[in-house]
Order: sequence, then structure tokens, then C-alpha cells
Amino acid sequence: MRAFGIDAPLHGERIDRALAVLAPEFSRSYLQQLIESDCVTLDGLAVRKPSSRVKAGQRGTLELRPTLQSQAFRPEAMALDIVFEDAHLLVVNKPAGLVVHPAPGNWSGTLLNGLLARDDTAHHLPRAGIVHRLDKDTSGLMVVARSRPAMDALVQRIAAREVVRQYVALAHRPWGGAVGHHVDAPIGRDPRNRLRMAVVDLARHPGKNATTDFELLQEAQAGCWVRCTLQTGRTHQIRVHMAHIGHPLVADELYGGARAAGLQRQALHAYHLQFTHPVSGAALSFNTPLPADIGGALRAWGLRYNDSQWLESHAPG
Repeated sequence: MRAFGIDAPLHGERIDRALAVLAPEFSRSYLQQLIESDCVTLDGLAVRKPSSRVKAGQRGTLELRPTLQSQAFRPEAMALDIVFEDAHLLVVNKPAGLVVHPAPGNWSGTLLNGLLARDDTAHHLPRAGIVHRLDKDTSGLMVVARSRPAMDALVQRIAAREVVRQYVALAHRPWGGAVGHHVDAPIGRDPRNRLRMAVVDLARHPGKNATTDFELLQEAQAGCWVRCTLQTGRTHQIRVHMAHIGHPLVADELYGGARAAGLQRQALHAYHLQFTHPVSGAALSFNTPLPADIGGALRAWGLRYNDSQWLESHAPG
């Protein structure tokens, strides 16, 4: 239990902001959770809203308790499919269903928890070395740093578009038109549904430029099998851009897709990763085969794939 007082400079501030000043060793989000858990009092009365305003001269108490978020960064042993490993980085083949980073609703059982259990070096790196993410229900390749120099370099190279990330996707409706399709459409929070992202007009809504290249691999009466190359890395980028051009991913119900061909999760797989080693300078290139569920969906739609054909990278440059 910690006692505190509100001095004149904090008069009129929100309680969560005042506590962030009075207890700077704790994050504001952690302090907000304590407020919402009845762990903060002012003049003997519990404060339950982070937005409550404080007055000069008030006295209060702060009860420090572990919260789900504060306990999220703990090791949890799990089986990880490691494609490559050296002293500076890992390449992981993430299965569908595995959350990458703790967040509301998933404070445990994430890839980050598994990395902390597997590797002592992960404890000394921000986000356990995670430099980019895949959605929970997207499968495939991720690079993870194991040293600070590697992490800093990978972050810079991803921002500079020097890390090639390619996906394959199964989408609704036959492709039609040219084999290749370049989409340059900004993405931001959907103004009509805050749980989604959307293509937005930057003059009217906040967002960021987003660019994806699509290439038809095969098509059937029910839909199309497409290679996707990220030029930027926005949240849900491929899913949003595919829906934007009229081809929502199979089973991606958030963006207009429907379950079909036996798939219960969005039909998106990060199959190819290519970059220069951040320390040694060696050229690295990795491919991973299709998961069984997407392979089964292709067969159900009468699409025949050849790994040696679709795994061929058409990397830019």
C-alpha cells in the first residue's frame, strides 16, 4: 500500500495521469487497471474511473497488485517450429491460432511467452526480440532477434523495405483481369467499426500509406489462389487490400470472407522470408510448405499446386 498526496500542479488532472507522475516506475495502463480494480482511494473513497479528476490537497492510497497485464511477460514452455537459429536471430514457423504478443484477451500462451521460456537472451530484449507480427490465425515465417544489434538492424531494414515478406492466400471469386495487381491504398482504423481496419481517405481519417503486390497463381470457379508481397507492413494489410479489390480471403469473416472448402481460419500463409543477416551480412532466404488445412482447401476447390512452382520467390529487385 502506498500513500500519496495531490499537490497544486496536479490539480484538475485525471487520476491516472496524476498517478503516472506520482508513481513513474509504473506504466499508465497498469495504473488504470489498478483503478478499475478498486485499488485506488481518494479521501477514503474508492476511485473506479481513470478519467476522474483530482483536487489539490486530496490524500489517497494506491494498492499495488499483480494484474493480468503485469504478469503477461513470463516464460511459458511450448513447442516452437524453429527453421533457423544462430547467436543473433531465429526464424520461426508460426502455426495458425498462436498469438504473437500478449494483449487484452490473450495475456498468456503467446509466442512471446514461448520465446522467454526458450531463450534467456529474450529477457533482455524489448518484446523478447519480436520485430514484426503475424495475425493470430495467419500461419508462417517470422524472424525474431536474439541480440540487440540484430534487433535494431532488423527494425531498420523492415522500415526501409529491405526484408522481403511473401504470402499465399486463397480468396473468394475468380481473379479476372491481369495476372498482377499493384494496390496502393492507405489503411487506418475503420471509422464505422473500430475493431476493423479499412482503406481510408487520409484527408478525412487518420491512417498510413500501404502498398501490396498481388499475383494470380491459379483460379477456379469458386475463387483464386494468389501470391502477396508486402511493400509496407500495416495491421491486417493483405486482408484489407484483398477485400478492397473484391477478393476477401476465405474464412476471413472480419473482412467479408466466408468459411468454405473446410477452412475455419483466414486462408493466409507467410511462406517466404528473405533478408540480409543483420550481423554477418549473409543473404538468407526461407520457404515453408503449406499447412494441411490450406492444402486441403485448395484440393477441395480443384486447384492443384506444385510446391516448387509456387514457392518460387518473385522478390522485387
